[in-house]
This record gives sequence, structure tokens and C-alpha cells, in this order.
Amino acid sequence: MAAIGIVQEGDPILTAPSRLFSLPDEAGDARRVVAELHSAADRAAGVHNFGKGMGIAAPQIGIDRAAAIVRTPEGEAITLLNPRIIEESPQFDEQYEGCLSFFDVRGMVPRPLSISVEHTGVDGQQRITIFERGHARLVAHEVDHLYGTLYRAKMRPGAEPIPVSEYRGTGRSWQYGPAR
Repeated sequence: MAAIGIVQEGDPILTAPSRLFSLPDEAGDARRVVAELHSAADRAAGVHNFGKGMGIAAPQIGIDRAAAIVRTPEGEAITLLNPRIIEESPQFDEQYEGCLSFFDVRGMVPRPLSISVEHTGVDGQQRITIFERGHARLVAHEVDHLYGTLYRAKMRPGAEPIPVSEYRGTGRSWQYGPAR
């Protein structure tokens, strides 16, 4: 992933909080960053099949701004500007996650099954969106990036990532039981 312009673990930008946009005043900057994120996502999709969907946050392309995108397995594109999780469901599950910034391993990460995310549109309007299951996992992972948190910090104490060569979930969706 480094070869396609993804910042790799160890770079301080990945562990620092991102700067918020002042919207709508910085709408042009926000649009430019989002376009760069889509370009990077296209490059990543050219070298790997993301069966679970994928996301990328601005720090992962060397930009310390609070912007991220998520591409769901169903093909939906989600843009997040200045996002913050304001509510989490009490129900959690654990699934393996990967990260473009250390793509050679996968880690088992507990995440809430539902999150409410407050975010800002380029027009400056605040919005709240509820994400569930796999979409919640993808969005939470990217929001964490914007606060300088990598998924390893979210793993249970003593848990370690496994080499991607041992991971057997590539190209398949996360598995969830029936909705409750």
C-alpha cells in the first residue's frame, strides 16, 4: 500500500488528531481532500478486492484534516467531514479488521453494532447518521483514524493481529446473525 501513496504505521500523522474543517468557509478544501481520498481508494481497489468494503481517512494520505470516505460492500460511497461518534449501541461484536496503513496483518476488534455519527456537510449543516453492523464497523474504523487511533488500540488486552497469510476472510463479508 505504501507504493500507491498510503502512509504507513510509524508516521506520526497516523497518531495525531486531525484538524477540523470550518464549513462552509473551507468547502473548497474539503472537496479537494475528498477527491484525493477517492483517488487513493481507487488505487487501493486496483490492487486488492475489498469484499467487506473499505475506507480511507485523510491522515492515511498525509493530510491532517478531519475527512474520510467509506465504500460499502453494496457500492455506496459515504463522505465524513468532522465526524464524531455521539452514541454507541450496548451490543458489540468482534470481527477481523485490516488497515491500509499496516496491510500485512488483520486484528480481531470489538465494535458496537450500531453507532450514531454527527458530521458536517460542505454546506456547514450538521447531520446525524446512524450506521449499523458492517457499515458501523467501517465508519468507526475511519473515525478512529481522525482521532489518531489505530485499530490495534481497540483490540482486547493481550490480543495480537495475525499475519494476513493466516487470515481466511479475504473477499468475504463480515458475518452477523439475524437483526434483533
